Amino acid sequence: MFANAMAGLTAFFQCVIALVEMTLWMQPWVHSRLKFDATQAEKAAGIVMNAGLYNAFLAAGLIWGLSATSGRADILTFFLACVAIAGVFGAVTLETTSPFPMTLIIQTLPAVLGLAAIWWPRASV
Repeated sequence: MFANAMAGLTAFFQCVIALVEMTLWMQPWVHSRLKFDATQAEKAAGIVMNAGLYNAFLAAGLIWGLSATSGRADILTFFLACVAIAGVFGAVTLETTSPFPMTLIIQTLPAVLGLAAIWWPRASV
């Protein structure tokens, strides 16, 4: 049950990230968070929208895993691992003003907790 909650939370965050990157990137409150001015944001818009699409695919995979009747743990493991890795990569590569990158909290933490909840019972067998 906890694994499902974490996978659902991770899917929700991926949907929000996709929405922001694909539709709201040019809003100053969005691109300025990553220290882009309007001109730089315009130049990067295509790349950011593309990244948003990838986040949407991750969300779709998590939703698929949550609704699967067979192979559920394997599907969720794959997509949660993808999100966790993307979150760590984002935390390392994205410039942020925060001493603790938000991508670690928003993306990585729920994904890692979901993975732990899926695999913890298997490890004790």
